[in-house]
Amino acid sequence: MSHQQHQVALVGNPNVGKSSVFNLLTGLRQKVGNFPGVTVDKKTGFIRLPKSGEAEVTDLPGLYSLYPTSEDERVVLSVLLDNASVKYPDVIGYIADANDLERNLLLFTQIRDLGFPVVLGINMIDMAAEDGLRIDTAELSSRLSVPVVPLNGRNGEGIPQFIEAIDHQLGKSQPEPFYDLSAAEKQIAEDIMQMTGLSSGYQALLLAHQAQYLPQLSSDHKFYIQSLRKQYGFDTHSLQLDEMMSRYKRIAPIVNVCSHRESKGVSPLTRKLDKVLTHPFFGLLIFFVLMLLVFQSIFTWSEKPMEWVEIGFAGLGTFLGNVLPEGVFSNLVTEGIIAGLGGVVVFVPQIAILFFLISLLEESGYMARVVYLLDSVMRRFGLNGRSVVALISGGACAIPAVMATRTITNWKERLITIMVTPLISCSARIPVFTILIAIAVPPVKLGGWLSLQALVFMGLYVLGALVALLSAWVFHKILKTDEQSFLLMELPRYQVPHWRNVFLTVFEKIRTFTFEAGKVIIIVSILLWFLASYGPEKAMKRAEERAYAEYALSQEIPVEQLITTHQLEASYAGLVGKTIEPLIRPLGYDWKIGIALISSFAAREVFVGTMATLYAVEDEEDEKLLRERMQEAVFSDTGKQVFTIATAISLMIFYLFAMQCMSTVAIVRRETKSWKWPLIQIGYMTLLAYSGSFIAYQLLSHLS
Repeated sequence: MSHQQHQVALVGNPNVGKSSVFNLLTGLRQKVGNFPGVTVDKKTGFIRLPKSGEAEVTDLPGLYSLYPTSEDERVVLSVLLDNASVKYPDVIGYIADANDLERNLLLFTQIRDLGFPVVLGINMIDMAAEDGLRIDTAELSSRLSVPVVPLNGRNGEGIPQFIEAIDHQLGKSQPEPFYDLSAAEKQIAEDIMQMTGLSSGYQALLLAHQAQYLPQLSSDHKFYIQSLRKQYGFDTHSLQLDEMMSRYKRIAPIVNVCSHRESKGVSPLTRKLDKVLTHPFFGLLIFFVLMLLVFQSIFTWSEKPMEWVEIGFAGLGTFLGNVLPEGVFSNLVTEGIIAGLGGVVVFVPQIAILFFLISLLEESGYMARVVYLLDSVMRRFGLNGRSVVALISGGACAIPAVMATRTITNWKERLITIMVTPLISCSARIPVFTILIAIAVPPVKLGGWLSLQALVFMGLYVLGALVALLSAWVFHKILKTDEQSFLLMELPRYQVPHWRNVFLTVFEKIRTFTFEAGKVIIIVSILLWFLASYGPEKAMKRAEERAYAEYALSQEIPVEQLITTHQLEASYAGLVGKTIEPLIRPLGYDWKIGIALISSFAAREVFVGTMATLYAVEDEEDEKLLRERMQEAVFSDTGKQVFTIATAISLMIFYLFAMQCMSTVAIVRRETKSWKWPLIQIGYMTLLAYSGSFIAYQLLSHLS
């Protein structure tokens, strides 16, 4: 028995349930990273093969053919042609949709001709049966010369057989190519095979077509292939079309023989639902109502779980404070780390609910209708329907949202989408908005059921979306291109969500938020604790003397609290905050808020942890105590309250518009391959944030 870790790749068209199969295969034994050298998501997991030991499974991005049009698709081609790579697949698990077998088999035959051992999984076999479609998998296997396994991505039916087939295919040689190269194709393929040492004519042909997109090829090889194309008059577009037609001529009769449909057409239920959900008016109204319910649920359902988290962290802080000896280390743990993390983890229930509800809409097939529905609206602002996917993904995190723009083939529309996506409120802003809304908006119910706080919360999302569209329109007028735009997509059938996929998505997002944000938060919290606890020796001593003098005059406030307050102002953190205070004072902010703004450039969610550290919140009900201390804060020179309704709303607007995430800046730099666009993005978003906050604070201050 071999215990070597083999490499398995899952390949297929978009919307065939490939991710469902991947989740069933790997469960929680999966992780998300990037392919080497690019920012395309790489999802990997592990399975145990019956005879061959452990195998690593990579879920490759969906594509329609090996002639790619987007960066995601080019990554797949690069992986499949890079036989020098350590991660070169030993077996391909190809996932096809039973309801659209003919179109799915085009890419399958291309993969088969690359020379990989392949297992063909026919997914959604249960839905095909409901539609009256019967597929003879034994006959299909015989005609394609590969194992064919029927799969049900909803309940896992066929997964054990699929794993066994993968195990059986390891090391197997492949049959004769499905597609016969033409004379012109053979000519250039033979020259490339001699140059590269490839044994597959079809691999060499793909190099002839796609050499410019393959990073593993040297510049000399690319130049040589380009010269061969000129020498032979190699017309790549017409030859690709001829190949597609030739493959379909062979695929069509195979599908006709191996499948039989007793009923045809879209189901009556789908037609009825689409008449309403894709209606120009009612469809938009339903979408708006659904989003309102999502935000209402975030506030209503998360109330109790947030209380439990608060109680847990409060108990942990108290326990550690009693157990640890008094001193620097104890203060660091309770006032720095616990306070910072507790102020963020308390909002995990809200983030989990947001991801859960959005995943339900995606899994049901509804979000694809939203893309179709909003395409005409998006075009008026220089975007297209696929931009909606990125913008909605921005509600979770701008980083994957910016990466999702790779499906937009038009350069101008893709760039505009990248530039405006960070204006959509991401999950990292939820902790900030929640605590500021609690300060500015009373917890009342409109009509006895609709939370005013939830309404304001949704209003922030709507405002962000409207400003994003307005900004897109401005970029649309400024940027010029002759490239044509189009939207080509398929609407999946409506279905009950795959609960396993939903919960795995929620788990993955929470884990990423907690651990990735947690790393930043711990570092920032420790740094802030140090800056807030130490300062110039003479200044700190004078602050302590002032505290004792103030206590002697009025013993209403404990001396320890007075010392903490005065020394914080004299600390290094206080010096930094006071340096920038004149710049932010017109927005209604004091020096403590200034420190939080600076630290938030590492990650927006650090704001709450920063405020918890600065206000020394380390016990009791953390979030409630922090809110109370923020509301009690006053300006040192005027004695006026800092966190008024005007200040809270000003801060919400600042966080809504400001580009306060260095990770997003880095991703935009990588996606645009230039510092020009992220710098422009930082500039215009900072201007929006400052001017919007200034107007809001000044207007509300004068009205109150």
